[in-house]
Amino acid sequence: MTEDAAAGLFRERFGGEPDGLWRAPGRVNLIGEHTDYNDGYVLPFAIDRASRVAVGLRDDRRVRIASTFEGGDPVETTLDEIAERRFSGWSAYPFGVVWAFGEAGTDLAAVRGFDLAVDSDVPVGAGLSSSAAIEMATAVALNDLWAVGADRAALARIGRRAENVAVGAPTGIMDQAASVFGETDAAVFLDCRSLAVEQVPLGFTAAGLALLVVDTKVEHAHATGGYRDRREACERAAKELGVRALRDVAVEDLPGAEQRLDPVTFRRVKHIVTEDARVLESVAALKAHDTAAFGELMYASHASMRDDFEISVPELDTVVEVARARGAIGARMTGGGFGGSAIALLPADDADALADAVAAAFADRGYREPAAFRVTPAQGAGRLP
Repeated sequence: MTEDAAAGLFRERFGGEPDGLWRAPGRVNLIGEHTDYNDGYVLPFAIDRASRVAVGLRDDRRVRIASTFEGGDPVETTLDEIAERRFSGWSAYPFGVVWAFGEAGTDLAAVRGFDLAVDSDVPVGAGLSSSAAIEMATAVALNDLWAVGADRAALARIGRRAENVAVGAPTGIMDQAASVFGETDAAVFLDCRSLAVEQVPLGFTAAGLALLVVDTKVEHAHATGGYRDRREACERAAKELGVRALRDVAVEDLPGAEQRLDPVTFRRVKHIVTEDARVLESVAALKAHDTAAFGELMYASHASMRDDFEISVPELDTVVEVARARGAIGARMTGGGFGGSAIALLPADDADALADAVAAAFADRGYREPAAFRVTPAQGAGRLP
């Protein structure tokens, strides 16, 4: 995919030239899963796969959107209808961002409508935040064209609001924050309560390492099902334990929590509390260039998600098992779970062999053929030249 795909679609569907092109990347999460909506810590990075939008302002209040991945005529509405949350389907991602700008204080009665064409090479359903990429590409474009002046943290909040309310997916803020705060060759260490950000240099490429993503092709949907159940369990547990969020429960508090909670809820709490600790330990390990320690934390994180939070699936477990057996430094599922992708950190020269070994294991077990590809930390959302 190139920037020309979005611009070409704009010309084809709307005529004329757009006012500009903007991009926003997807993300992988190195460690820190389901901790974001618990006010905890996460360590993702923006990847070198992104959504790109071509946008042109109109002289009326109409809004039209088209995409390379949804056929048919453009979806058309008005700013007034969006303000009333009258939209559905895939259009909820860009239209939800418009609505969330209004919720955040932008006067939708005072701005102009627009045409928007979007193209993306972030795999859908793979746990790499394809939805956040669309949201944040739309957000940075409108922030520029409408001269809103929102900073990156505010844009991340707008994206999260769109995802939670307009789309109906009960996710935290990690995906949007990774997309806007990403920097080349660095991970985004994010405190999800304060939105304080620290860039943690990774240096994987310089060290001869690669991060391999294996998309299991098991699709998930965050707006329904297990993800929502896990979030509700965490919120109930925080209330029972008398804390604002599970971020406020320390590892040494777990024995007491176990006495107060039912076994299933306790396991959910145990994952969140220990995962927050693993994020902090991971940041320290990466700063010390101790990739071996970081790799063991990745494996421990996966075990916690598999056994305590129960969000893994056999395909994800298979990727991690094969990666460990073949000597990968670390591996874990990434994203919300119930499908999607797993990641493995390993010497770059071994990446292709691992991809082949995982594909063979999937074939032996009767799973769908996976897709494997390398990702590198990329720059966050912004306008293209």
